[in-house]
Amino acid sequence: MIRKLTTEALGTGLLVFFGAGVATLMFGFHFAGASTGAGVVATALAFGLVLLALVYVLGPVTGCHVNPAVTLGALLAGRIKAAEAIAYWTGQFAGGIVGALLLWAVVGRSPQYSRSGTGLGADGWGSLSMVHISAGGAFLAEVILTAVFVFVILTVTGKDRSPATAGLVIGLSLTVIHLVGIPLTGTSVNPARSLGPALIVGGTALNQVWLFIVAPLLGGAVAAGLNWLVNEQAARGPVVGPADSDSDNARLVTESGRE
Repeated sequence: MIRKLTTEALGTGLLVFFGAGVATLMFGFHFAGASTGAGVVATALAFGLVLLALVYVLGPVTGCHVNPAVTLGALLAGRIKAAEAIAYWTGQFAGGIVGALLLWAVVGRSPQYSRSGTGLGADGWGSLSMVHISAGGAFLAEVILTAVFVFVILTVTGKDRSPATAGLVIGLSLTVIHLVGIPLTGTSVNPARSLGPALIVGGTALNQVWLFIVAPLLGGAVAAGLNWLVNEQAARGPVVGPADSDSDNARLVTESGRE
């Protein structure tokens, strides 16, 4: 269990360091210049490519959740036990905080850096959103984006699926999720990714971080439900429709009469 906790902490820390690190450079230090789109694409690729690599490196140990919402989805889908989930969550939140601290330790050495002005790739709504989305809109967006992301993970890691392509699909999915989510909320879909930077930056980002913990977890639960409805039920065979049911009943009645 300690090995799994450590692995999840390492993976989450690396995801935050590199993903939030690129976000800080693009939008905090304005490396994208006047092109907001370039910053969005660069940040989306950073998160997606880092996760792609982590899936292949850490996947054999823990499945490379590196995300409490993914762990909740896996727990509700019956993929892991409650004790494992608790260890995963502990490692993920600890790793997210350590990753944010290391990132702050690096970029904070720049004379151009300030926590209030440059930030640390934290998520938010209202004044912290590129489109100034409301809290309700941000909550709905995070639930939808997380549900889609976790559903993809549960699907490609299910039985009779090729593990060779899972990392590619998961990484590219996270990239697409960020392309949509960055202008809206900065994209969380991962409570541990959001908590670390918010604790360092403080202020409004810290006051709003509750949404980026609750909404992704709800999205993970929705994904587990979708997985049960779409994948688990499909694996049990086609559902008998009314017409088929009537035919079967008629056949049973006929055979009973012959007996």
